[in-house]
Amino acid sequence: MTEIRREVAVIGGGLVGYGAALGLAKAGFETILIAPQAPDDRRSTALIGSSLDFLATCGLMGEIERAGEPLRVMRIIDDTMRLFRAPNIEFHASEIDRDAFGINILNADLMRIFRSAVSAMADRLTVISDAVTSIDAKQDHAHLTLSSGEMVRTGLVVGADGRRSRVRESAGISVRNWSYPQSAIVLNFGHQRDHDGVSTEFHTRTGPFTQVPLPGRRSSLVWVERPETAGLIVSARPDRLSRMIEDRLHSILGAVEVEGEPQSFPLSGAAASRFGAERRVLLGEAAHVFPPIGAQGLNLGLRDVIDLIKVAERHRDDLGGRRMTADYDSARGADIATRTAAVDLLNRSLLSGFLPVQLARSAGVSLLSRLPLLRRTLMREGVEPGSSFRLPARSARRDDRASSV
Repeated sequence: MTEIRREVAVIGGGLVGYGAALGLAKAGFETILIAPQAPDDRRSTALIGSSLDFLATCGLMGEIERAGEPLRVMRIIDDTMRLFRAPNIEFHASEIDRDAFGINILNADLMRIFRSAVSAMADRLTVISDAVTSIDAKQDHAHLTLSSGEMVRTGLVVGADGRRSRVRESAGISVRNWSYPQSAIVLNFGHQRDHDGVSTEFHTRTGPFTQVPLPGRRSSLVWVERPETAGLIVSARPDRLSRMIEDRLHSILGAVEVEGEPQSFPLSGAAASRFGAERRVLLGEAAHVFPPIGAQGLNLGLRDVIDLIKVAERHRDDLGGRRMTADYDSARGADIATRTAAVDLLNRSLLSGFLPVQLARSAGVSLLSRLPLLRRTLMREGVEPGSSFRLPARSARRDDRASSV
């Protein structure tokens, strides 16, 4: 029986797994990516803020910019038809001195870019398509058994293996699951008019209906509906579905033509009780799951990767040891908790028929439309979490000098 030795073993063949393996290898860690073939993914992702910074350090921004479309304006329209309706509001990237909030890219294109980059790093990064059958964590290392019979010895096991994570299960980490009375329909479509880099999110009684620009006169769509309605929608004829989407968009993009088959899946959420145990850490949906609202899913997973690399670099002397996994757990806790709560609150507020909830939501959006400073703060926080609470370096130095006088 052969044994492969690497500093880090990343388990998971999705975008977060590939991103983690690439980032760790770029940071100088001898890495193995254990990546069974992932199913085809026709969704798109709006990459924002630190996700783009990370991908730039990996040397991928040129390809991402060519494959994706900048998001310059985000528009929210209250289409609930309720008594208390929020005013329409637009967020312009130029208000926070940016050309765009981020870049929307098809997940299939992003995966192609990741695979190409990974294959170019064969000296530091090994890729195996086998499945992991067992994980045995020791005091100073972990042993992985693969379906091929091979063994992997590593200091750190990175679980990017999804919501049914074997890594999480092997570590005895509990997970809290919840569900929503909704399903998400995802598809791409062509349209008659230019989108001009504008993403429009219609808030409806069943959840968000969100159009996000793709290159050319094309967009991606996330349509949240009741499960029984979602089933009828995905089974509709393409011409009928195209007309339904145009109607829901109030024809802002003109005639619509659906591309390919729509996908539908039930909405649910999950949160691990912790994100690290000895020799193991959790990333992406192994650590957190929530509805596809506000472009948070993959971006949160890539922030997991960013923090993991920082923590791993601080603990090179005992990679995967108790101090390192505790450090990672502490680094990720606040970000994951606040983002999960925010998405959950927004989604439930749309579903609520309780008048005080509707009034509060309407009042909150009204404040954003009337107070530019509050709106800019929210936009900066959405693009770069925590930025609203950091002093600019020059101001901080000035305050330090003043306090020393």
